[in-house]
Amino acid sequence: MSRRGRTDAGAARVSLRDVLPEDLPVFFEHHQDPAATWMAAFTMADPADRATFDSHWEKILAHDHITKRTILLGDEVVGNIMCYQLLGAPNIAYWIWREQWGNGIATEALRLFLEIVTERPLVGRIASDNVASGRVLEKCGFVRIGEERGFAHARGENVDEIVFQLD
Repeated sequence: MSRRGRTDAGAARVSLRDVLPEDLPVFFEHHQDPAATWMAAFTMADPADRATFDSHWEKILAHDHITKRTILLGDEVVGNIMCYQLLGAPNIAYWIWREQWGNGIATEALRLFLEIVTERPLVGRIASDNVASGRVLEKCGFVRIGEERGFAHARGENVDEIVFQLD
């Protein structure tokens, strides 16, 4: 059971689909959650800046080399997941609506995504205190390969990050 007393049964209803323009307002709303933004750490400088958010997503949607999907729980948009190039390697990133944390959704979404993105090695990076996200990566076969330090806009300072890799 999760910390909310629910089981991971909800994860069985997780699916991925292409990102649609109507998903963007939901993504933007999710990024307004201060606790979620803090945990993600490596976010846009101002998550409340809708013009910058829209411009950012316009670029993501325009690039065919970025694999991006909307995460659904049943028919509800609960997050997004993508693979993009960073420092010469394919990296994954995902965002789950905080109301759904602890329900196995991120793990199931990543498992489904790894069936789509088959390039290896694949890198995942997390803020070092984002223990739950580290567990998601490990459940999907990623192993810790190192640590780095980078500027986290959501925290306004440099933070330690853990680098994971899936071979």
